[in-house]
Amino acid sequence: MVGRPFFGEVKLSRRRHLHRVSLPRAPRVNRRSKELSAGHQKRAIKRAAMRDCGRRCVYCGSPLEFDFATLDHVYPLAHGGAHAPGNVVLACGACNRLKGDLLPTEFFARYPWAGLNFIAHARAVHRTLKRCARRAVSLACAKAA
Repeated sequence: MVGRPFFGEVKLSRRRHLHRVSLPRAPRVNRRSKELSAGHQKRAIKRAAMRDCGRRCVYCGSPLEFDFATLDHVYPLAHGGAHAPGNVVLACGACNRLKGDLLPTEFFARYPWAGLNFIAHARAVHRTLKRCARRAVSLACAKAA
């Protein structure tokens, strides 16, 4: 009976180990990757933004509580921005409404004080956005002088 199928799926190995039985493998389950619901994912992003921004609004610099803080996309979703950690910062409700869907250059040109605070408080933002803020603030200050 060596080499013939035994109960349909079980096969005895012919080559080395005649005492071993090869069974069909079960599909692998990756236990490390956990699927998060949308609410948990948003809270996790908000917690990370709170940590990265020092619990302050990146535009006005006021201290924020977790419940009253809002997530702001520096490069707005309406203009093709991504919902990625390098584009998401923490803002108070007033500053978030003030910014709306303005591009960073437009917003920092209108409100240079927001750009200065953005440079100081937004630590985990993508470097091109910080560079854009520096350029817009310097241009706004040059026009004012």
